[in-house]
Amino acid sequence: MIFEVKHLFEHLDKFNEANHLYVGYSGGLDSHVLIHVMVELVAKKKITAVHVNHNLSPSSDIWQKHCEDICLELGVNIICKTVSIKNRGTGIEDAAREARYSIFEKLLKKNDLLVLAHHADDQIETMLFRLIRGSGIKGISGMPISRLLGKGELFRPLLPFFRGDLESYASANQINWIEDDSNLNTAFDRNFIRHKVIPTIKERWPNSSFQLNRSAKIFAESSFLIDVLARKDFETITEVFERVGWSISIDQLNSFEIIRQKNILRYWFNLHNLTLPSYAALENVLNQIIGSKIDAKPIISWNDIQLRRFNKKLYLLPLNIDDPNYSIKKKKGRALLKKGPIKWDGLSQLILPDSSSLCVKQKIKGGLKIDAKKNLEIRFRSGGERCKPKGRSGSNTLKKLFQEYSLEPWLRNNIPLIYIDNRLAAAGDLWVCDEFCAEQDEYGIQLEWLYQ
Repeated sequence: MIFEVKHLFEHLDKFNEANHLYVGYSGGLDSHVLIHVMVELVAKKKITAVHVNHNLSPSSDIWQKHCEDICLELGVNIICKTVSIKNRGTGIEDAAREARYSIFEKLLKKNDLLVLAHHADDQIETMLFRLIRGSGIKGISGMPISRLLGKGELFRPLLPFFRGDLESYASANQINWIEDDSNLNTAFDRNFIRHKVIPTIKERWPNSSFQLNRSAKIFAESSFLIDVLARKDFETITEVFERVGWSISIDQLNSFEIIRQKNILRYWFNLHNLTLPSYAALENVLNQIIGSKIDAKPIISWNDIQLRRFNKKLYLLPLNIDDPNYSIKKKKGRALLKKGPIKWDGLSQLILPDSSSLCVKQKIKGGLKIDAKKNLEIRFRSGGERCKPKGRSGSNTLKKLFQEYSLEPWLRNNIPLIYIDNRLAAAGDLWVCDEFCAEQDEYGIQLEWLYQ
């Protein structure tokens, strides 16, 4: 059939309610048809085309100039961004996609809509590609028509239509587009599926495109029902926002069958927009962490995530949180402090080597007694330290006190130890040592140790 502007009338309210519409525009058939239709539906001043120059072809600058010229003809604004693609082991295709979506996400503000030109043939490629990769129901259900992206939303209005439909529209409207020569390179997985696998399937089963798209919709419905079950199961589990990361009760998780435990864990990771583990990694979580002995200290990690157990709780954490050279915010370029003694005035916020912070929460009676004339500095655990918390009859080692106060093992080398005149006065916000505690009728400071 010939795709027409009227076919997107059902989405007019969505387009009109958005603050601004960003249209992904590569200059190819699909995105050219999309932007041509969008200017017929929505006021041009509300539309901005976004072209990402991946710099992977000698013709990249020519394609960018073509997109700029077309947008000038159509009377819409265009933003062009050039990116540097680095293959981090998952292939050029994934690296390019990651760079492209990073640009999109940075552009979107609240209530903005990113409109992309993925169509039914793209859906089939995605479905087969993920099936071969060993994805589950959610993966092989293909691309959703909409999802959240950054502060805005991503929307794919052309998903119900095939490339042939768009070609008919382009012919009827005399649209000229550019062809990316890399789309013919079957060294890329998706191109191989597009040019080698799908034509072979169609030759044997001519109606397969419609059947595969129907299967994708069935998988999407099944995935939705699985998510509903996971959400209901997760509501019975207590999640705690910890000093770093989150935790859930292992006993509560163990009250479910293994297959539902897996479903709950996937839901938990997805709830925090984290990369889902492979099937093998998830099996390791169940066998090596949840099923391990109570005194074991197993760690399962993937990408920038790790899972650990402590005190019958399963913790979801940033990778290498207990590495003294690791900073949770290092990706944002925050410089690390040396992990030696740090001078502090006892008043202002202090950023610590791992990017946590120590600050004064409030003044209270009986808090940490501060004397401006005395030397105050922050140190970190080196071994052998002892302390007598307020109200104790004797002192204990920090190791024993950390166990008693249930401080997670991976934070014990990072906790700021407050020293006054070379004597241990307090351990983070856990306790104040007896001799440095203000009397009940005296005001001292209440400390707060935070990870952002």
